[in-house]
Amino acid sequence: MVKKTKQSEEINDKEEVTSEKEEKIVDETLNEEKKEEQNEKNADATSSETEEIAKDIETELGNMKDKYLRLSAEFDNYRKRTLKEKSDLLKYASEDVLTDLLPVVDDLDRALNAIEEAKDVAAVKEGLKLIVNKFHDFLKSKGIKEIDAMGKDLDTDLHEAVTKIPAPDDKSKGKIVDVIQKGYLLNDKVVRFSKVVIGE
Repeated sequence: MVKKTKQSEEINDKEEVTSEKEEKIVDETLNEEKKEEQNEKNADATSSETEEIAKDIETELGNMKDKYLRLSAEFDNYRKRTLKEKSDLLKYASEDVLTDLLPVVDDLDRALNAIEEAKDVAAVKEGLKLIVNKFHDFLKSKGIKEIDAMGKDLDTDLHEAVTKIPAPDDKSKGKIVDVIQKGYLLNDKVVRFSKVVIGE
């Protein structure tokens, strides 16, 4: 009887070991299944994140293309507008100068009509002086001023020597003794050099 009990205990022990092994196997199988499920969830999550990133990139690319097209169109319009403005500026640049010059032309026309009927030469001279003064005032208002040359040393930045003549006195040697054509500055820029004669 004792033998049977030992045998039965051994069998029970074997059964317990077997059942523990089975439990371990079942636990391992369950763990593997859980891991596979987790991996699938992670793969799905990664896939959905990738899709979202791809959609975001496509949206951003679409926005950039739209901005580029708008900017390109704006630049093209700007270029056309500035070309037109530049063309108009070149075409009508002298408009304000000529408009301001018209009263002087009117005065000259009146003077010519008055000269034909005038009997007093002094009055005609006085009228012409007034017109010339008005014209000089017009030039000054536009920034034009005469280059002072007479009796000065030759300055090649302002004067152009046409010829040399014997100086009338020692003080005039190397100086400008005659101005053949007046020179003018426009806001400190030479627009016409003075043509001068130098004494030697």
